[in-house]
Amino acid sequence: MSRQEPRVFIIAGEPSGDNLAGRLIGALREMTDDRVNISGIGGPQCEAQGLESLFPMRELALIGIAEVVPHLPRILKRMNQTADKIRETKPDLVVTVDAPSFTLRVAKKLRGSGIPIVHYVAPQAWAWRAGRAKTLGQRVDHLMALLPFEVDFFAKHGLPTTYVGHPAIESAMAGDGKAFRDVHAIADTAPLLCVVPGSRNSEVRRMLPVFAKAVALLSERYRDLQIVIPVAPNVAETVRAQTRDWPLPVLHVTNPAKRFDAFAASDVAMAKSGTVTLELGLARVPMAVAYRVSALTAFIVRRMPIAVKYASLVNLLADREVVPELLQEECSAPAVAEKVANLLGSPEARAAQQEGFAEVLQVLGDVDPPPSRRAAKVVLDLIAKGSAENKPGS
Repeated sequence: MSRQEPRVFIIAGEPSGDNLAGRLIGALREMTDDRVNISGIGGPQCEAQGLESLFPMRELALIGIAEVVPHLPRILKRMNQTADKIRETKPDLVVTVDAPSFTLRVAKKLRGSGIPIVHYVAPQAWAWRAGRAKTLGQRVDHLMALLPFEVDFFAKHGLPTTYVGHPAIESAMAGDGKAFRDVHAIADTAPLLCVVPGSRNSEVRRMLPVFAKAVALLSERYRDLQIVIPVAPNVAETVRAQTRDWPLPVLHVTNPAKRFDAFAASDVAMAKSGTVTLELGLARVPMAVAYRVSALTAFIVRRMPIAVKYASLVNLLADREVVPELLQEECSAPAVAEKVANLLGSPEARAAQQEGFAEVLQVLGDVDPPPSRRAAKVVLDLIAKGSAENKPGS
């Protein structure tokens, strides 16, 4: 491999980061006619783009203290292994993708190496713990942000930031609802409810019982209602077991490529708060948003300085309540069922939300070029700038 080809080391530590990194690698290959050397750590999406992961990404996809602590010695070993590999191979640039507990600790180990580091996905320091912005600026050289207002926020903290766009722009708007209904023999006139309980076991354990009772209440009013649940592989078995006795037909979608087709086919949704609210919004699916954390977590969070008014990205970007948010004590089955029933029974309510989704899209900006190509351009431009600065006489 010629040394003239840009060398990029990518670190993705969880499934969402793997999706982002996989698209980034694909864009880098496309924009360089495949004349780029990619190495690093990633999962199935990165590996599909030709990355040979330094070690299995699943070793890093741990959530919560109870899961992390038993594996801490191995994780620390992997941090050192990753930093050592980067120092050994001397890439032109390192891209750390989300997973800050791992990626930013590796970045800290690399300070003084002279290897530039770009972090992809800003931590939500603008919502709480603003001090994290200063820490981030001490560990990375550039930030690629998913949300437009993050540029000014991090610039105020001295960190060069480029808005590249949210990945939902690239995927959620491309779903084929008609094809999905045809494949699964769902009539065009049949009302379809999308249920999204989360992608982590802790979320599913907390949210699915609420959604199950809400569905039971809806089944009394809408006998022809059908359910589709996009299921993350790591929670598929749990979700299947807990929805086996639901009173309405349930279709589980386990193929990530079909997730957005399921969104596009749906009339309404009940979803846990998170990125999925933006994905559903861009797919123009009216929804009720719900979320509940443990009593201890709620106690702690309520005593933190929170700088935002909304939990869902749709409302946050529109700066108004486009979709109802049922959080903590308000997160009950009757409340969720009532909000969904209102959407099912009112074309006006659905249209009002869809007008809000159009506002969100306008805030996010142009969809061409897509976020992955914008991110790839940032990476290639920074490498080119570094090469020019390192030339003799420059």
